[in-house]
Amino acid sequence: MYLHALATAVPPAAFTQSQCWDMVQRSGIRSRLSRRTMLILHSLLRGDHGIARRHFAIPDVERVFDRSADELNGAFHTQAPRLAARALTTALGRAGLGTGDVDALLVCTCTGYLCPGVSSYVAEQTGMRSDVLLQDLVGMGCGAALPMLRSASHVLAARPGATVACVAVEVCSAAFYLDDDPGVIISACLFSDGAAATVWRSEPGPSRLRAFDFRSLHLPGERDKLRFEQREGKLRNLLDPSVPELAADAVGRLWADRGQRPVGAVVAHPGGRDVLKAVGRVVAPHGLGPSERTLRECGNMSSPSVLFALEDALGAQGRERVDGDFWLVSFGAGFSAHSCRLGV
Repeated sequence: MYLHALATAVPPAAFTQSQCWDMVQRSGIRSRLSRRTMLILHSLLRGDHGIARRHFAIPDVERVFDRSADELNGAFHTQAPRLAARALTTALGRAGLGTGDVDALLVCTCTGYLCPGVSSYVAEQTGMRSDVLLQDLVGMGCGAALPMLRSASHVLAARPGATVACVAVEVCSAAFYLDDDPGVIISACLFSDGAAATVWRSEPGPSRLRAFDFRSLHLPGERDKLRFEQREGKLRNLLDPSVPELAADAVGRLWADRGQRPVGAVVAHPGGRDVLKAVGRVVAPHGLGPSERTLRECGNMSSPSVLFALEDALGAQGRERVDGDFWLVSFGAGFSAHSCRLGV
């Protein structure tokens, strides 16, 4: 399948890490956290850990840790479709298409739950036809964007003339939870909100880039190292200190099985500074500049992040400057890792 457009969207409200620390200082959460936790928060938010700013969609984000589960779910209900629709509308415009041209819409998310899914709301907000195939991929974590693209390739294999739109959207601020667990603390200092949309068809687009060679790796024995659980009706992220090396090992196994076609650039999910350092050692001598820039400018947005990094790579390098395919890799809850190629 061929890429016809890629677009991203972030909420207008942006905060530096220092501003996030100031919010913590003003919040009542201080009284519920240990002195050790406050020192960790200070180190993460006031030091340079690869993130300059993050975007949050939830209104009045300073109250995020005092909101009820119902309030957080309500924020996801409102903000996720809105953010997804923004990215999708921009992508369709870049492809020279309207929402009436879309035959299938696939949406992935893990930071909230709607039934019907986010795709139903996006289809309504953007004015899609009533016969559009809607499909939601839920609960696949940070790695979900590439399995979603793989599902899109199956739709196009069944309907070669179709136009398929894919949107990865996360409102991580609706899944913020804070207590004295170091993994929970690190998560709250990493994640942010965003959406990325792609448009695919069976015939080449202007870039002539096609996605192919999809691969996945699942390690259920490591599931409890990185996943959501529920506390008081809220999503609480489990993040083990071994995640950077676990990600590097999983990526390394996919990298070793990548085949003979030359790779011109690696585009990885920017899970965090330590994650990128570990993954970078595996794919060397390829650099991870687009992923590092995405992390710095937007934080870890979960599933859309790898597509933000791809947008950066396409803009920064251009097809004429890449000798070989783009090799995309994402990873996250499960523990799972996924890869694909994007080339001509």
